[in-house]
Amino acid sequence: MPVGVVVRRLPGVTRWQKWSWRAVALMPGAGPADWAVLRQEGEAVEYHAATLSLELHRTETEAYLIALSDKVPSVYVIMRPAPEREDSVPLELLLLTASAHEGLDYADSSEVIVEKVPMPPGLIAWIRDFVDMHHQEEIFYKRQRDRTRVDLEEDGIGDPRIRQLADVYRAPGRTKKDTLQ
Repeated sequence: MPVGVVVRRLPGVTRWQKWSWRAVALMPGAGPADWAVLRQEGEAVEYHAATLSLELHRTETEAYLIALSDKVPSVYVIMRPAPEREDSVPLELLLLTASAHEGLDYADSSEVIVEKVPMPPGLIAWIRDFVDMHHQEEIFYKRQRDRTRVDLEEDGIGDPRIRQLADVYRAPGRTKKDTLQ
């Protein structure tokens, strides 16, 4: 589904950052856009920054359920600072995901900006219908240990050229007299 991303520009709160940019809203079914001004109120400006495709996959329905069961169901918008261009576009929008797992994976990186944007009601219903259609509950099976005793043999410990069991970690060719000096 094509989803438009609304980005708000506000004046920065420090002298080192002139503007503060933040993804604030989603527009399901939006047409293509390239930083079109939607609303301007004083120094605050809202842009329809881009329209990205929101894809859902059958194997990630559990992650979609987590996102839907959040206090405020949200979509993760992944952005990065844009390379310097003549039209001074500040951010490059990379991806939209409804998967809570994928959003958190991107949040571990310092190279991208991850914004959690609330889903509109139509998008919530679309994702919920998809999950209802494709979700299969996985049964948890507790793994059983095998009863083999692995602590009885010491295969692979130390150097096989050293005969003393007490010195299995000593380097070959060195004696105790060499180590005491």
